[in-house]
Amino acid sequence: MNFTKFPRRNYLQGPTPIESMPSLSKALGGDVNLYVKRDDLLPGSAGGNKTRKLEFCIADALEKGTDTIITCGAVQSNHARLTASWSAKEGLECHLILEERVKGSYKEEASGNNFLFELLGVKSIGVVEGGSDMMAQMEKKADELTAAGKSPYIIPGGASNTIGATGYAVCTEETMVQLNEMRLDIDHIVVPSGSAGTHAGMVAGMAGVNGNIPISGVNVSRTKEVQEELVYKLAVDTAERLEVKGGVERDDIICFDQYVGPGYSLPTDSMVEAVKLFAKNEAILLDPVYSGKAAAGLIDLVRNGHFPKGSNVLFLHTGGSPALYAYMDTFRQE
Repeated sequence: MNFTKFPRRNYLQGPTPIESMPSLSKALGGDVNLYVKRDDLLPGSAGGNKTRKLEFCIADALEKGTDTIITCGAVQSNHARLTASWSAKEGLECHLILEERVKGSYKEEASGNNFLFELLGVKSIGVVEGGSDMMAQMEKKADELTAAGKSPYIIPGGASNTIGATGYAVCTEETMVQLNEMRLDIDHIVVPSGSAGTHAGMVAGMAGVNGNIPISGVNVSRTKEVQEELVYKLAVDTAERLEVKGGVERDDIICFDQYVGPGYSLPTDSMVEAVKLFAKNEAILLDPVYSGKAAAGLIDLVRNGHFPKGSNVLFLHTGGSPALYAYMDTFRQE
């Protein structure tokens, strides 16, 4: 795949590591060999997967002459944190629209990412009700800023458009190079599946490099049917943007929705267990919203024999650990 024709900033500092997780593998019975791709170690304040997407989104914004970035997310959004981070680095104003998906969950004085928004110099934060039309809210903000003489650029939630998803096509190619160098034959990849850009970009990239490794997403909010269609459409569009021959097949999209629990960002017992297992066995911090629930899915699939004995399974760690500090009570319950 040729990425040179797209505007891109240089935020990455080389490939993120692929590490073996022998202690966790043993704790889960030892029948499956688990590995992790550490995108939690990407640059940007406390790291996370959105840095890959923002390399392309912010480059597109700068090429269009923006001085102001607008984006949206949930009240503890990792995407919002990283957008604020790279906006600060580029000298751009950053304005956030946060969706209160759980009523009463936004607290201005909260820790976690909310505190980091403040440190990173976010210019304004608008909080809207769950279920709001977020693009309409961002467009309204853009109109206000334009009237004030600014040149705003909107990045969608999760940077999950074809521009942002291109960052995860890059990640797939990076991953395949590493696996070939390591002579590591991976049988399956598991990723968190939320706003769909990461999952879709990985699938499009896998088609582009002819890697032939199945990729499964673990949903953090939507039902299987809705999420799979969302991922499929974005994967097809991203593959088209990258001129991937053959494109993406519908069968390439696999999602599991059993681990969402009562709703987006709402804790589950399996998420809490997953966060603790990763921490105690591998000294790896997950987050309670995305990687925690995805890891809960991974653990359950391993325990229930979904992967054949002896399989090598790679988990994509998308970061987000600052959000843990907004959930301390959840983890301290007996």
